[in-house]
Amino acid sequence: MRTSDFDYELPPGAIAQEAVEPRDAARLMRLGRREGPPSDHRFHDLPRLLRAGDLVVVNRSRVFPARLLGRRGAGGRTELLLLRALGEDRWEALVRPGRRLRAGAVVTIDDGLAAVVETEGIGEEGRRRVWLRARTGSVAAALERAGHVPLPPYIRRPDRPDDRARYQTVYARETGSVAAPTAGLHFTRALFEALGAAGVAVAEVVLHIGPGTFRPVTADEIEDHRLEPEPYLVPDETAAAVAAARGRGGRVVAVGTTVVRTLESAARADGTVAAGEGETSLVVRPGHCFRAVDALVTNFHLPRSSLLLLVAAFASRERVLAAYAEALRRGYRFYSYGDAMLVE
Repeated sequence: MRTSDFDYELPPGAIAQEAVEPRDAARLMRLGRREGPPSDHRFHDLPRLLRAGDLVVVNRSRVFPARLLGRRGAGGRTELLLLRALGEDRWEALVRPGRRLRAGAVVTIDDGLAAVVETEGIGEEGRRRVWLRARTGSVAAALERAGHVPLPPYIRRPDRPDDRARYQTVYARETGSVAAPTAGLHFTRALFEALGAAGVAVAEVVLHIGPGTFRPVTADEIEDHRLEPEPYLVPDETAAAVAAARGRGGRVVAVGTTVVRTLESAARADGTVAAGEGETSLVVRPGHCFRAVDALVTNFHLPRSSLLLLVAAFASRERVLAAYAEALRRGYRFYSYGDAMLVE
């Protein structure tokens, strides 16, 4: 299939710039995978839309303040997006303006944190290896103080202090993502209690999200698109919970595309999953045979994105694009701080 088959028109006003409060007041479109029109709900309706015996699986990766703003010597402004920890306070980073930051350049972030560029470039896109140096205390503490929330580029405003909590799920624990698993932003502690009361179990995985989540599919054919490897973890208790759900006839409900990619990467032929750590570069596209995931909670995604390919693989390109068109007519809000879908 061609990438152009996954394009659609999105008015700029439909892109959410602010999150809804409370979290579970966001709208929720329910869509059957194979038939029927979409129906309108609120996210706090999820416990009554799911079934007793279902298992909801969430991604507990935590977003860290990966965006650093500073100056190079006495020169102009510089921006670093930290991508991957390399050990000993070294990081792989996207650096702007890359052409003016050669090896040895020093970027001052604030009075207590600086970054030294150690390489001219690694990998694609002119990435650099940088060495973070804190004047006092740990680099981790300096990052928490000086770093900015890496809001996606379609949120056309600077990050604010409240984004530190709002662009983070309530169950986030392991630090490592440069983007939030946004389908999980709608959950509250009270909603988890309601799920338990409805007989719906909850389990967790970890997938640390890299910058590829924002990257459009540029290949003409979707089969040619590649994703960078991202580390994941399926805990023993989650593998056991999936097996138990299968045994009782319940469904596995993935919260977000990252959970889908994790579970499908670890899936066995019988629909259970293998516990353990690994890396995945899985691109889920139409034609994928789903083995572990039976239902999907997700947001509305960018045109020509790997995220849209995944949802279209789950419910067909025609149904998903028709649902997106209907969502626009009904005033749904799109992207990270927007509304959600339940596809089942």
